[in-house]
Amino acid sequence: MNFMRAFILASFLVLPSVSPAAPVRSGVHLDRQTVPQGCSTCHLKFNFKAGGGPETCIVCHGDPSRLKQQNRSMPKGFAPAGRDMKNIEAEFTKPYRHPSFDVRGAHSGSEVLPETDPRAPRHADCVDCHNPHYVSSDNKFAGIRGKRVGNLVSSITQEYELCYRCHAESANLPGRFTNKRMEFNVTNPSYHPVEAEGKNTAVVSLVKPYKEKKVNAGDVATITCGDCHGSESSASPRGPHGSLYEHILVDNYSTLDNQPETPYAYALCYRCHNRTSILGNESFRYHALHIQGTGGLAGANGTSCYTCHNSHGSIDNRYLIRFNPAVVYPNSKGMLKFVEKGVATFHGECYLSCHGVDHDPKSY
Repeated sequence: MNFMRAFILASFLVLPSVSPAAPVRSGVHLDRQTVPQGCSTCHLKFNFKAGGGPETCIVCHGDPSRLKQQNRSMPKGFAPAGRDMKNIEAEFTKPYRHPSFDVRGAHSGSEVLPETDPRAPRHADCVDCHNPHYVSSDNKFAGIRGKRVGNLVSSITQEYELCYRCHAESANLPGRFTNKRMEFNVTNPSYHPVEAEGKNTAVVSLVKPYKEKKVNAGDVATITCGDCHGSESSASPRGPHGSLYEHILVDNYSTLDNQPETPYAYALCYRCHNRTSILGNESFRYHALHIQGTGGLAGANGTSCYTCHNSHGSIDNRYLIRFNPAVVYPNSKGMLKFVEKGVATFHGECYLSCHGVDHDPKSY
């Protein structure tokens, strides 16, 4: 009886031929050419509920030597690292990373995202972003559920929808983090063009091929979360697994006040925005003064782009203007606001206090 039971269970671990007409079985992990051992490759000892967690994923998606270390019985010649697979495990050793290996045992197969319990531990298991039974090179979001609206759960088709699962309405957002869906909302006065093309029709600092609106075939008028968040190395696996830069950014972006401006300090911004245009004050006549400072007078340096701009979007103003309250305060009359003077004319007024200078207002 025990032998027969084991035989029956084992038969389920060897997948039958995958039919192209069966979308449920279209995932790369259900392709016996890629995963010759079938389900038992990941589901060890008949563990069908959890699958082993991130530690199981990195057997194939990590250091190639792990297959031997884990003593996995694989067919002769099986070498996942030779199938254009990159070492994702190395990304999670970087100083800034998703907490896939930092928070263990928090994921539940029945959990619903966004989180509704403010006490729920923040975590990011591989399966929170990837459904191994469905994912394929043609559809990397396949099988991932989006936001629940009433009794309906949307399907994810865009990268930002995946990010919103944890970085939008989750009740357990850390204190310094904000609802990204709210910041990218296309009804806002301004936003980086992730969900749709932006509202600003005159971004004079953009470098090619970026454009405010897509006109020609080569124009790029929308971006993705992955354009800013991901590995600092183009040789690394795609996706925001880990980075040498804070917030898992692909390049350096300093948010510090009172620092010198350099190409490195705002390297992330300068990927899309021409540094010469910014320092040449083409869109704001005091850009250089703000980010470069007063040229050494009294030892004053500049301030970060982050002091005046929210890189995701602004619920208050055009041009991504949203003041950093750690640096910018209400002016002597208790006012803290930006007033635009003519659309796309690059003129406005600021009512605020910054670095001891009262703006009541300062006009440009």
